[in-house]
Amino acid sequence: MTAARSIGGTILEVDAVSLAFGGVKALTEVSFDVREHEIRAIIGPNGAGKSSMLNVINGVYRPQRGTITFRGVPRHGVNPYDAASSGIARTFQNIALFKGMSVLDNIMTGRNLRMKASFLEQAIWIGRARREELDNRARVEAIIDFLEIQHIRRTPVGRLAYGLQKRVELARALAAEPALLLLDEPMAGMNVEEKQDMCRFILDVNAEFGTTIVLIEHDMGVVMDICDRIVVLDYGRKIGDGAADEIRGNQAVIDAYLGVAH
Repeated sequence: MTAARSIGGTILEVDAVSLAFGGVKALTEVSFDVREHEIRAIIGPNGAGKSSMLNVINGVYRPQRGTITFRGVPRHGVNPYDAASSGIARTFQNIALFKGMSVLDNIMTGRNLRMKASFLEQAIWIGRARREELDNRARVEAIIDFLEIQHIRRTPVGRLAYGLQKRVELARALAAEPALLLLDEPMAGMNVEEKQDMCRFILDVNAEFGTTIVLIEHDMGVVMDICDRIVVLDYGRKIGDGAADEIRGNQAVIDAYLGVAH
């Protein structure tokens, strides 16, 4: 379980969200909340609607019904840029990095929303542009040190092992200084050692930066060990919500994972 932290009030509220693609219902009347500084998991069998839920939260999909409230502000018609500007960062199930660029340059792209200098100022690198560049590089270097990837900082991402690419994607998300970090299967495809490293970094990000984290993960050992609360989806509906012990004993959750017919 996570170290003692100060879990705050509600930072994100999902209220009766429904999402459909034609006749296919991805989410049906899903409601849950996320509290400040906690690690919150969304779990469920394949096709349960987990990634769709993250896509609704960060504005990739617009639900037909329901409301997303972030930091007390109901959000309607928000796109990913608006979500990122408001303090929500995201990693993806399939790695979305610039494979030909170095680790350092990939992470620097996470600072784009923090850059205020005009194109002209950036082109001639004077005044505000120069100060911003130096500050952004210092912050990125701090993240590189934090995630222990100093030795690959100049390496093109496409040359890295899968587990390291996942760590670089986490670094890029952290570069945006998010209040809420959405992680879509951050440990998918990793070996045991890589999973242990990623778990450690997620816990450290949560504890040291105070970042609220919502993650999707299929490794139930990981979920039960590091998450404060868990929401369970099955066929787009919420079937469980609570701490690890509550979820372990939830018969609907057990049935869903065993493939018991409803």
